[in-house]
Amino acid sequence: MFIDTHAHLTFLDYKDDQEAVLERAWQAGLNCIINIGSGQEITGNEASLKLAKGDERIYSTVGFHPHFAPQAMEMGDAAFESILSLVDDPKVVAVGEIGLDYHYIKQKSRPEMDADKKAQIACFTRQIELSKKAKLPLIIHDREANEDVIFTLRNKHASEYGGVMHCFSGSTVLAKKVLDLGFYISITGAVTFKKKAEELQKVVQYVPIERLLIETDSPFIAPEPSRGKRNEPAFVVEVAKKIAELKNLSLEDVGRITSLNARKLFHLPGELPEPKIAYSIRRSLYLNITNRCNLDCRFCPKKSGNWEVKGYNLKLSREPDVEDIFKAMGDATGYKEVVFCGFGEPTTRLELLKAIAGRLKEQGITVRLDTDGLANLTHKRDILPELKGLIDSISVSLNAPDAKTYIEMCPSKYGARAFDAVLKFIQDAKRYIPEVTATAVTCPGVDIAECRRMAEGKLGVTFRAREYQEVG
Repeated sequence: MFIDTHAHLTFLDYKDDQEAVLERAWQAGLNCIINIGSGQEITGNEASLKLAKGDERIYSTVGFHPHFAPQAMEMGDAAFESILSLVDDPKVVAVGEIGLDYHYIKQKSRPEMDADKKAQIACFTRQIELSKKAKLPLIIHDREANEDVIFTLRNKHASEYGGVMHCFSGSTVLAKKVLDLGFYISITGAVTFKKKAEELQKVVQYVPIERLLIETDSPFIAPEPSRGKRNEPAFVVEVAKKIAELKNLSLEDVGRITSLNARKLFHLPGELPEPKIAYSIRRSLYLNITNRCNLDCRFCPKKSGNWEVKGYNLKLSREPDVEDIFKAMGDATGYKEVVFCGFGEPTTRLELLKAIAGRLKEQGITVRLDTDGLANLTHKRDILPELKGLIDSISVSLNAPDAKTYIEMCPSKYGARAFDAVLKFIQDAKRYIPEVTATAVTCPGVDIAECRRMAEGKLGVTFRAREYQEVG
């Protein structure tokens, strides 16, 4: 359920109870740990790889931590050749942690500190080039060196194979720069601290969860309530709990999504999950019954080939029938609601939708429909009376305050007729469905305030703004 993407289990802190620490991790729900080779002298890489080879659930990284950059540069080519000799091992999944650490440099003014800074930059640069040869992602260490880290990553085109800013401790401004590089952001137990965690918590709220990883950085930065003690991978669950709270998601959601993020970045088994017909988010069960759409929305992630929603793959290999769907659902009585909302327009399969909704209502289950509001054009009749008694609430994508903006944002074969059809569908829905909501995505170019006025004023329904690039 969880992946600790950054731990130092070969440090001496675990020399007496490493096996027990690992057992607690598996018992806590972890199914994978990325152990960091750098950070423990030059020999740490081999020790980390040895640990990984002894357990299929552990993977290793290799590299030189900035603290040991002067030592690596003094060794010269031999140091970097020692890394290259390890990167082809299938248990090595990244180069890291590498980067820049100016904390002690800024604290002192001795001349040798300038030499240390130059060595760090040189070592960092060389390892970026090494990662490209190995076709491996990067794990970045950045301590009080934001500008130089970002500059170096950009200058060396480090995003080619991806990476993560580990133990992130910066602002949302820095987070945006990291995201713009295509990198992930990894969160430690610091997010749980009762004091001085506000900025990091804002970052977690700002960054899409599809770009977040979780880590312990064991043995450091133990989360509450273990703060000040030795950290260990089992405690990564506390990080996930805090992110769930900040993101208004379930713990299961956070575990699933961040684990898939890690599998994709490090190319671990399971990075391409099986397509889902039924999938749960928070307390709702969603049904993905088709990938067909009426619209070609400008903001749709499918346009870039991304079929992932909250850790699920929604690209269907075929359209499921009624029995497929009920088999995928299992017992749905424990959910708050069942929602027709996949990566397609549910009403394109109207008869199947009605058959499923009818059986759900017989079980006393609340049913919601998320739709583009174009079903009447699609089926060339008013379909709303057919939904009476089957659908408890309906959410209709308004997405624009006027026809011109709608056509720009959500083009379709219906052209100029589409927007008026959506407005009429929303108005008429109130006669047949108890709860009607109009929604709009906060996409640049859309006047959300005007959309709200349109929905609540002219149409007389509830309005909800959906966050841009935050699907699900």
